[in-house]
Amino acid sequence: MTKAIAARSFLPSSFQTHIFLKSRLDLILQCLRPFIACKTLKSLYNFLNIILKTIKMLLGIIMSSKSDDQKSDPTPPFDPSKPSIPISYPIKTLEDLDSRSYFTSFHYPFNKSTVPLQPNSALAQRPRILVCHDLKGGYLDDKWVQGGNNFGAYAIWHWYLMDVFVYFSHNLVTLPPPCWINTAHRHGVKVLGTFITEWDEGKAICKKLLSTKESAHKYAERLVELAVALGFDGWLLNIEVELEVGQIPNLKEFVGHLTQTMHSSLSGSLIIWYDSITIDGKLSWQDQLNEKNKPFFDICDGIFVNYTWKEDYPKLSATVAGDRKFDVYMGIDVFGRNTYGGGKWNTNLALDVIKKADVSAALFAPGWVYETNQPPDFQTAQNRWWALVEKSWGIVQKYPKVLPFYSNFDQGHGYHISIDGAQVFSTQWNNISSQTFQPFLEYADGPTSNAIKVHVDFKESSFNGGGNLTFKGILEPKGSVSTRLFVGELLMGDLPVHFTYSVKSEGNSQVGLSLEFSSKMKGKKKLLLASQRMNQFSSQFSEVIVPRQLTKPDMAPGWVIKESRIAMNGYTLTEIHALCYRQQPENDVFTSEVRSNTLDPAEYFAVLGHIRISTSDQNTEFPPSTSWIVEGQDVEWGGSQGSNTLSLKISWKLKDGKNPLFLRYNIYVEKLTEQSARTLGRTREGGREFVGVAQVEAFYVSNLVLPSGTSSLKFIIQMCDVDGTIQKLDDAPFFQLNVEGQ
Repeated sequence: MTKAIAARSFLPSSFQTHIFLKSRLDLILQCLRPFIACKTLKSLYNFLNIILKTIKMLLGIIMSSKSDDQKSDPTPPFDPSKPSIPISYPIKTLEDLDSRSYFTSFHYPFNKSTVPLQPNSALAQRPRILVCHDLKGGYLDDKWVQGGNNFGAYAIWHWYLMDVFVYFSHNLVTLPPPCWINTAHRHGVKVLGTFITEWDEGKAICKKLLSTKESAHKYAERLVELAVALGFDGWLLNIEVELEVGQIPNLKEFVGHLTQTMHSSLSGSLIIWYDSITIDGKLSWQDQLNEKNKPFFDICDGIFVNYTWKEDYPKLSATVAGDRKFDVYMGIDVFGRNTYGGGKWNTNLALDVIKKADVSAALFAPGWVYETNQPPDFQTAQNRWWALVEKSWGIVQKYPKVLPFYSNFDQGHGYHISIDGAQVFSTQWNNISSQTFQPFLEYADGPTSNAIKVHVDFKESSFNGGGNLTFKGILEPKGSVSTRLFVGELLMGDLPVHFTYSVKSEGNSQVGLSLEFSSKMKGKKKLLLASQRMNQFSSQFSEVIVPRQLTKPDMAPGWVIKESRIAMNGYTLTEIHALCYRQQPENDVFTSEVRSNTLDPAEYFAVLGHIRISTSDQNTEFPPSTSWIVEGQDVEWGGSQGSNTLSLKISWKLKDGKNPLFLRYNIYVEKLTEQSARTLGRTREGGREFVGVAQVEAFYVSNLVLPSGTSSLKFIIQMCDVDGTIQKLDDAPFFQLNVEGQ
């Protein structure tokens, strides 16, 4: 796996230049590996490595001769123990892993994931898809735990096409940023971190790690502790260095103890072995499951097979695995280096072979689409590439499965943020944790008969969050277009279920919801939620239901909220589609403008803002503000030239000591003058500023600019429930702080 990532690392210092050159050496040698005998290849590696060490020494001499202001700073870019904007970061040394220093970091509490997998989330007994994240070494825009300011940040939203997600980097211990854990878990996908040893440094690490049985157990337990504390589901193990035969027994102790301890600590957890070294300690990628790597496979939950396999290797591996064939994940390098089928836009060729062999697949570096700027733009290229995966493999995750269910179609990036249709933030941002359930939109490669184009829109106004589904095009007066939104497995119970959705449209453009149910005893049933009962749909649906229209006093104009109450006990909700249609005139009474729209083909435009599915007993009751303890810590004042700034950590907890059940908090600030502070119970128009979003019960405010005359600050913490319900700001808990010197 080293060869696939190192080829895309660009690092500046003398030490990093050495690593950069060494990575190129590794890539070259891996390309030569199929054509040169292993012994010759190793000799060539050793010879070139001597040259690289000489270059490193010369670079060190050159760097040391530079003036002090030109020297590279060898210290870390930040002190983890000191307050700063929360980030995700890896553990780079065995000493840091052993010392448990991560748990004393200022950043640790912010890195805890808050979305657990649903109970009984065992892997399905079928061919699976594992996706191994690899993007320029990792920890880029996704490292900002509270979110960043880059709309173009990388993200994945095709969660329904994968079973396991691995966060990868070249650091010793790669801890997945919580944004990936939260979003993957929301969609039913397991998340693994990575433990990797490589190069000479990796050999030294293994020497200490595997020195005794006790040390192997100790470091395995350290990894388990991290996974459980941060809320992810296990580890990918990549021991990519040669070992002495005498070290193998303790390596097996490490793998076996890690697997057993992980299982006993977290139900449904996984340890996956990467196909690198063999049972005799040789660094020799087998490209299949065989007798040389099966001993490791036998003591963990699966193997990620290296991606230079030949066409018959998946079938051979299935034979060796026996009844564990689904635990064999055949690697595919999406960048296409020596991978079957060539990867890239031909990744489906390898997937087809793997699926035919009835084993699982491991997609390595799907960020290829993003890194190589595939045309015409990332959104289109990403949807096109994942459509190949769906065509080959099919859907592997289904939702909704449980209630409540909520989606505002937010992909975790945008140009604005809205709440109940009102825009509260108008700057570009990114935060993958903000993804709600992602729609199963079908990609159309080439011309289609549909005149309505559907896409997740980030610039059009949203109802909640930063995205929506926009439907735009030409629609005949009595025409309709159906778009797949979700494929579910939701068993309907005794209680009626409420379907709520928001729409904004122009003219007589309308969006309804088509709901498909099935029952072994009663067969299939198809319902349409539409604004009026229309004869044109009578033959397509079992029933057309007219939703009631809800009103919210604080809602922005233009949005309409619709709700229907449906009782389908014993049925399973299997699909949700959006149906685009036109409002028809009732009793032949309509305005002339609308009449012209209904008689002739005309432009169609509608926006679907959100969908919520819940039962009547799931109404949210937010604890009153008096139920909370809100504190400010690590207060730091700064600024210059008459402009003051403030940094601090705000934390909150319930007075009764219970754990809050809310997965998201909106943070606002009011910058009060002496006059407004005296009327604290009332809010000035436009006086509240949206600061950010917290996923845990803490938020770090960094360098907040304070206008002249500000006497105090009121930080408001607004609770958001899992069903999309948002607390009224006037009822939210807050923390007030007097400005220094006022």
